[in-house]
Amino acid sequence: MSEQVQQSSAKQSEGSAQEKMIEAVGLSKFYGQFTATKDVTFSVPRGQVAAFLGPNGAGKSTTMKLLTGFLSPSEGYARVGGFDINTHRIEASQKLGYLPENGPLYEEMTPQGFLKYAGSVRGMSRAELSNRLEFVTDKCDLSSVWKKPIRKLSRGFRQRVGMAQALLHDPDILILDEPTSGLDPNQNQSMRSLIRSLGKTKTILLSTHILQEVKAVCSRVILINQGLVVFDGSVDGLGASQDDMETSFHKLTHA
Repeated sequence: MSEQVQQSSAKQSEGSAQEKMIEAVGLSKFYGQFTATKDVTFSVPRGQVAAFLGPNGAGKSTTMKLLTGFLSPSEGYARVGGFDINTHRIEASQKLGYLPENGPLYEEMTPQGFLKYAGSVRGMSRAELSNRLEFVTDKCDLSSVWKKPIRKLSRGFRQRVGMAQALLHDPDILILDEPTSGLDPNQNQSMRSLIRSLGKTKTILLSTHILQEVKAVCSRVILINQGLVVFDGSVDGLGASQDDMETSFHKLTHA
């Protein structure tokens, strides 16, 4: 076991007394002879914003799909808000907001219609839904496209509609796969500010390729390569500067 992974285990032990909101325990996913993830184990406590990093094909999206119940593990299990995602998916989903990369949307609907539909599916009351629609419209800056068909929206606006859906029911836990993908610099800054604000009270697992984003919004890094966790520690532990982080990333993921 590498020194960095050993440090990771120590950090997890230190945080074990905290409430674990996201847990991955021995998560493995096999497709025949191909291993997408192998024995992925980590936990994220309440109120932490953790970055989930890795090169393309490392197993990030697979792990997120396992954590959210979109895939079933070949081995191991995942808990969200204390509920096993496979055996108590409804209870877990009530605690969870998920923004997948390139998440599917109903393109003939407007953001207004889509979010109202999402709220009704979740069983939100009329008053609760009205309050939350106002919140997500403001936080995700959707007022200018509120009644425009989603199929006519730019990639950035589609991403914000997906983020609004993830936030709609005010979940305790957010799992976000490339949340700033397709956003312009101003929208990017706004989204980062929103994530920082949400991270004060919610647990967030954030997948991104942008190390500057990690530095801006996260306190912890979980780095995966070839389906294995190769680093788990503080952002500064990966590197004091962006250049240092890039150097460490390359060393840990270079075959």
